[in-house]
Amino acid sequence: MTQHADARSDALPLPDGPLVAYYGDDFTGSTDVMEAFTAAGVPTVLFVQAPSQQSLARFADMRCVGLAGTSRGRDPAWMREHLPAAFDSLRQLGAPILQYKVCSTFDSAPHVGSIGQAIDLGVSGTAARWSPTVVGAPRLQRFQVFGQLFAGFMGEVYRIDRHPSMSRHPVTPMDEADLRLHLGRQTERRIELIDAVQATQGQGEARLQTLLGDDQPVVMLDVMDAVSQCEAGRLVWEHRGAGLFSASSSGLQYALVAYWRSRGWLPEQSSLPVAAPAPAIAVVSGSCSVMSGKQIEWALAHGFHGERLDVAACLEASSRAAEIERVVAASLQALASGHSPVVYSAMGPDDAAVTGFEAWVQSRGLARAQAAEAIGDALAEVMKQLLDRSDLRRVVVAGGDSSGAVASHLGVQALTVLAGLRPGAPLCRAWSDDARRDGLEVVLKGGQMGTPSFYSEVLTGVVGD
Repeated sequence: MTQHADARSDALPLPDGPLVAYYGDDFTGSTDVMEAFTAAGVPTVLFVQAPSQQSLARFADMRCVGLAGTSRGRDPAWMREHLPAAFDSLRQLGAPILQYKVCSTFDSAPHVGSIGQAIDLGVSGTAARWSPTVVGAPRLQRFQVFGQLFAGFMGEVYRIDRHPSMSRHPVTPMDEADLRLHLGRQTERRIELIDAVQATQGQGEARLQTLLGDDQPVVMLDVMDAVSQCEAGRLVWEHRGAGLFSASSSGLQYALVAYWRSRGWLPEQSSLPVAAPAPAIAVVSGSCSVMSGKQIEWALAHGFHGERLDVAACLEASSRAAEIERVVAASLQALASGHSPVVYSAMGPDDAAVTGFEAWVQSRGLARAQAAEAIGDALAEVMKQLLDRSDLRRVVVAGGDSSGAVASHLGVQALTVLAGLRPGAPLCRAWSDDARRDGLEVVLKGGQMGTPSFYSEVLTGVVGD
């Protein structure tokens, strides 16, 4: 760690007002940012829809403001149409850092979820001479070393292009671990790196000075441990200038917190409250990940009620309503008998609903994105009816696209963190003008997050080792 980062001082404390404003490329990752900052004592709110002035006034004490989006599943044309307005509205909050929040597995592609396209759009609104990218987050078992991304899974750490789940992602498989090369497929912008040795040996400052330029390069910051994490936070914060744009995972939040703590601007230790147990929960899962599949399997073997949503039936107008009613009725019956329902469209990447999805969609002349959206909407309708027809007050949504559909469908306006569970998947409180939804407890879980017993942890509030 550099001498500067070691120094503890109350000089030049954190400015008033928002410190970071961010757009989340999906809903699950958006709550990850909230958890990282809230646990460190940085109040954060996530808006599910563009906030009104009245809504902003309601959360005027927040130091970080987010807007949950769906760009991770969108093409570059959609991004060019929608992201500039979103970025401009967030800039108006006056935060010195504007973040495009990406998944810590960095999965993306030139044709869908292009991080490069988002950077080009975001950087154009600043005069900054660089755009930092922080992806590594050791707390989430994400490590970037010499530009290569590694991610943990079931107690092992894999290079991202050999990760059991992310290398097989059905839409954006990670086939390149060097994030400079991966991002280089998505933008023509210059891409540079401050590596782990430079970060930990006091060379980060000098290296950054050689990289800054009017072409506004992307500068990736290796994060593999506490020292490199703090240095990444220092470089970003001290070189934020009049305004900085950063496409980063919640690794940015963890890095900023580490640096702010090193300066004495945040308490050394803080944590989130422990979740209280719930009488029952309901889960809807549109995730195709390996971990999501293991979580469903574990739940069904330990007293949860499983209900598979027939994907084909939900894509046919003639059978959609009947299939949703069947699933809802079975789930309500499970709740009445004391069992928490888990409604899922697939059980892992090898499920026939995943492996045969593309062919099935093409045979009916549908666009893949349109079909995927229809499944998300069906799961959202299932959740809405379960809430309307029962006393449920705690729910889980697994999968980024599903989370977006459900949150939007329920009329939720904003989320704040209520309690901690597993890293990256906190228990949130919903804010809504609808009394039936206000105060609802929600977990938006990314496919890779949690352990096999995660749904039991959400139910009981007891997190295992």
